[in-house]
Amino acid sequence: MIKPFKIRDIEINPPLILSPMAGVTDVSFRRLLKRRGGIGLTVSEFISVEGLTRNNPKSKRQMRFYQDERPFAVQVFGAQPERMRMAAEMAEEVGADILDVNCGCPAPKVVKHGGGSGLLRDLPRLETILKEIKKVITIPLTIKIRAGYSDSTINAVETAKLAEACGVEHIALHGRTKEQGYRGQANWDLVRAIKENVSVPVSGSGDVATIEQALGRFSETGCDGVLIGRGAMANPWIFRQIEDTIAGRDVFRPTLDDKRAVLLEYFDMLREDMPELAAIGRMKQLAGQFTRGLKGGALFRTAMYHSHSVTEILDRISEYFETIGAGRQYFGEAGRPVIEAPVLDSCEAVIS
Repeated sequence: MIKPFKIRDIEINPPLILSPMAGVTDVSFRRLLKRRGGIGLTVSEFISVEGLTRNNPKSKRQMRFYQDERPFAVQVFGAQPERMRMAAEMAEEVGADILDVNCGCPAPKVVKHGGGSGLLRDLPRLETILKEIKKVITIPLTIKIRAGYSDSTINAVETAKLAEACGVEHIALHGRTKEQGYRGQANWDLVRAIKENVSVPVSGSGDVATIEQALGRFSETGCDGVLIGRGAMANPWIFRQIEDTIAGRDVFRPTLDDKRAVLLEYFDMLREDMPELAAIGRMKQLAGQFTRGLKGGALFRTAMYHSHSVTEILDRISEYFETIGAGRQYFGEAGRPVIEAPVLDSCEAVIS
């Protein structure tokens, strides 16, 4: 039976978590999806402790959140115990409900300094970091890990046991190794193995993009929660749909108007939160994801990619939805070559 779970006294209800994704799960994206319903826990983009502890404005902005996002976790990454401790204190000071340590990012620029999944091959350092953090915070400490650094060094269960012994109160596993990156299939058998070896709640991540996949992961592994990242970029309603299914309700199916409205709402949020050029760039990145599977979606992504002002963005959205809503074929901008906007797939862009 799928039911809510608790991280200490914080109820995660429903047991569905918006996975942290660098460059994606900023305050605008999190609020957009939270308003769609079905999310039990939101998590910040992964934040550099070097940036936080050196007063980098961007890093400090990444900790911002709204009350309607709660429960909310700040996720940090780094390899220096002292700076990890300082960053954890800062997260608690801004009001985060949970502090999460990233041990999963496979990006070379993160791993080469010992952070992210680099900690999976230095468990003594990870142990020191977790113990240092526990000394200074009162909010729950959680961790996100990978299967291991490489296929020959799968150590997820060992890492989970160490984390529990250090006082970690929730463990999330992305079932790929650092060397896999985002290739191949996530190993959910390891989620079940961790669940069988620790007493704290365990959640799984990787390759969940449909209701059926989410329900299957719960039943196959006995996990407490499921994280969804890239699947939510393509379908902002996926959490609500899974919650509807768990509750035995009719599953919400977004209309064309709903899809248009979510794009406009997201763009409004971005423009409220950041300078215009940055908002346009972020909109280009995700607008196409929201329309995957719709007729003319590739051409729409191309048209958005070649838009350079707020007016152009709004015009492209209006043209696209009016065209397919009328049952006509969408041709994009006449004379434009079909060049897809890049889909981000590294840890530097997406952590799922």
